[in-house]
Amino acid sequence: MQSNCMEDGGRTPAHPHLLRRFGLVQATALNMSNMVGVGPFITIPLLLTALGGPQSMLGWIVAFLITLADGMVWSELGAMMPGSGGSYVYLREAFGRESFGRLMAFLFIWQFIFSGPLEIASGYIGFASYFRYLWPDIAILSNPWVARVVLVLVAMAVGVLNIVLLYRQITSIAKITVSLWCGTLLTIAAVVLTGVWTFDPQRALDFPPGAFHFSWGFLLGLGQATRIGVYDYLGYYDICYIGEEVKNPGRVIPRSIFISLTLIATLYFAINLSVIGVVPWREFVPAEEDNPMSKYIVSIFMERVYGKTAAAVFTLLILWTTVASVFALLLGYSRIPYAAAQDGYFFKVFGRLHPTENFPHVSLLVIGGLAIAGCVLPLDLVIETLVTTRILIQFMGQAVGAMLLRRTAPHRPRPYRIWLYPLPNLVALAGWAFLFATSGVRVVMFAVGVILAGVVFFLAWSRYTRRWPFAGPAGIRSEADSPIAR
Repeated sequence: MQSNCMEDGGRTPAHPHLLRRFGLVQATALNMSNMVGVGPFITIPLLLTALGGPQSMLGWIVAFLITLADGMVWSELGAMMPGSGGSYVYLREAFGRESFGRLMAFLFIWQFIFSGPLEIASGYIGFASYFRYLWPDIAILSNPWVARVVLVLVAMAVGVLNIVLLYRQITSIAKITVSLWCGTLLTIAAVVLTGVWTFDPQRALDFPPGAFHFSWGFLLGLGQATRIGVYDYLGYYDICYIGEEVKNPGRVIPRSIFISLTLIATLYFAINLSVIGVVPWREFVPAEEDNPMSKYIVSIFMERVYGKTAAAVFTLLILWTTVASVFALLLGYSRIPYAAAQDGYFFKVFGRLHPTENFPHVSLLVIGGLAIAGCVLPLDLVIETLVTTRILIQFMGQAVGAMLLRRTAPHRPRPYRIWLYPLPNLVALAGWAFLFATSGVRVVMFAVGVILAGVVFFLAWSRYTRRWPFAGPAGIRSEADSPIAR
C-alpha cells in the first residue's frame, strides 16, 4: 500500500496541508471557467484565418480528440497523485525522484515560468480587446501607439485586480469560483440561444473554393487551427494543480475533466456556428490589426441582432467571463511553484503560506506579476508560444510517464484507470507531435531553446549541490542547502 506521503503527491506530515474545499461542482466550475474565459470570443477570427474559412473548425475537432485522450492521462495521474503541483508531481514520480524525474520536474517548472504567465496574460489581452468595443473613441486618439499603451494598461489593471481577488483563504475562493462560473454560463447561453434564433446555414457554411483540398499548406493550416483549438480547451486539467484542495479526488478529478471537456466542446461549436451564421466570416478574416472587427467579433454579432445597447451589455458579460477565466488560471498556477518549493525543487520562498489565510502568497504574487508583464505582447504570438512550449515536457512527458508508471508501479492504487489503455496515450503523443511539427520555426526554436537552457541550468545546479547526476559516494548534499532553495 502506498503511503499518505505518496498519495498526496509528495507532502509529508511535516509540511503544512491546504484545506480540501473543492467538490465536483467547484472543480467543474474551476475547469470550465478556465477553459471558456475569453478564448472562444477572441480566437474565432484567428481560427477561421488559419484555413481561410469554416473548414477551419476541423481544428477544434482535432483539438478535442487530442485533449480527450490527454484528459484520460491527466485523470489517471491526478486521481492517483492528488497533490498540489499537477504535472510537476507526475513527471517527478514517473521518471524517478532522484534521477530523470528530477530533471523532468525541474524542466516543467522552468518552462512553466515562461508559458504559465503567458496563458494568463492572453486573458488580460482579450479583456482589453473587448473593452475597446465599449470605448470606441480610443481608435481616434492622436497616436496609434497611445491607444496601444492605453489598452495594455487596461490589461495590466485586470491583472492587479485578479491578484487582489485571490489574495485570500481558499474557503472564500471556492464560492467566488462558482459565482464567476454562473456569469460564464450566462454569457455562453446568450450567444448560443441567439444563434439558434438567427442561424443562417448558407452563410455559416459558405466554404471557399478548394476548402478541403489536401496539401502541405492545408496540413500547416490545420496544425495552426488545432493549436488555437487546444488553446481554447486549455484548462480542462486545472483542478489537478490544486489536487491537495479537492475532496474525494479519485472521483472528483476525472469526472470534472470529462464533464468540462464534453460541455465546452459542444458549446464551442455552437458559439462558432452562431457567430458565422449571422456575421459573414469574410468580413473579419483575415484577423489583422487593421481589421478591428476581429478584436471583438462576438460583440459585433450581438450588435447585428439586438443593436448597440444590448451588445454593450453583452460585452460586459464577456468581460465578466474573462475575469472568471484568469481567476481560475492564476489560482491553479500559483500552486505549482509552491509545490516544487515544498519539495526543495525550487526557491524556498515560493513554499511560504500566508501566516493567517493559509495560501501560497509569494507564488501568487510572482506568477501574477509575470502575467501582468506579458500583457505587452501580441495575442497571436502569446498563443502560439505558450502552447508549443508545453508540448515536449508537459504533455508528451506525461503521456510517456503514465505508461512508465504502469510498468514500474503496477500495484499503485489507481482510482481511475485510462480507458482502452494504451491507445489514448498513443493518440495524445501523435497529436502533440503533429502540433509541434507544424509550429512556426521561430516558435519551435524558442521552445527548444527554453528546454536547452533549462538543462544547462539544471546540470549546473545539480553539480553545485552534488545531486543526480553528480551525486558522489560520500552522500548527497541537502537540498535545503542549495542556493535555489534559499
